[in-house]
Amino acid sequence: MTLFAIVQRQFFQNGSCVQTRPILPTPLFSVLLGLVIWGTGTAISQPVNAETPETAPANVTNLLTQIDDAANRQDVEAVMGFYSSNFTNSDGLNHQTLKQVLKDFWNKYSRLNYRTQLQSWQQNGGVLTTTTVTEITGTKTINNREFTLTSTLTSQQQIEDGKIVQQEILAEKNKLTLGNQPPTVVFNVPQEVKIGQEYAVDAIVQEPLNEEILIGTAITEPVTAKAYTQEGLLQLEFLPSGGIFKVGQAPNTSGDNWVSAILMRQGGVTLVTQRLRVVK
Repeated sequence: MTLFAIVQRQFFQNGSCVQTRPILPTPLFSVLLGLVIWGTGTAISQPVNAETPETAPANVTNLLTQIDDAANRQDVEAVMGFYSSNFTNSDGLNHQTLKQVLKDFWNKYSRLNYRTQLQSWQQNGGVLTTTTVTEITGTKTINNREFTLTSTLTSQQQIEDGKIVQQEILAEKNKLTLGNQPPTVVFNVPQEVKIGQEYAVDAIVQEPLNEEILIGTAITEPVTAKAYTQEGLLQLEFLPSGGIFKVGQAPNTSGDNWVSAILMRQGGVTLVTQRLRVVK
């Protein structure tokens, strides 16, 4: 997990930083449910000759419904029954690691709801390609404090003989809040940048702060299978303005990164995460 360089410099310059454990392990989001895309309001290019949801055969819509039902029951064996033993995805997960991540995630969230919508589908011989939209909401309680999760995933998956064999995450947005009055945050991060390109990261608090103190930080980290289960310490800085305004720089290699911002005020905490695709 890497702090933006500009944030790190400020820590050492003014010495006013706070160390606290993150609200949750580094993002557990892209794999909340493997066959789904949760719409982000951003246009996603569809495969050539892709069919519309209205023309989808019953076996496609039934598959999505069955996976939703199994996920809402938190029945990990039933969910994994829809995945090939040779399953792979763009984050480096396989059948075994996906199963473990789902178990860990569901152990933390006692109340979850999955709702999936099909965006497009395409049949090419024995391979079915689907693009879907899934909305995931949930709550968890730690030390009598309730956290609320809303998550958005956009993905595309290939299905053979009724089993998911491959998946690519196309887009992702997540929000976790705590408290009676967590900050309302508008998070502006590009969905895609080129390698080495600079980009703006703005996490803007909508409510007036008046005399309240606002603290927080922004971080970026590469998306890897290992990152799903890692934890670490976050250094939080005092924010003189109503949010976080940073400039990040994309790495010199292509791949996906999580960009996150955490903001804390007297009434609560908001953590937002968005996936940033780095392309050549």
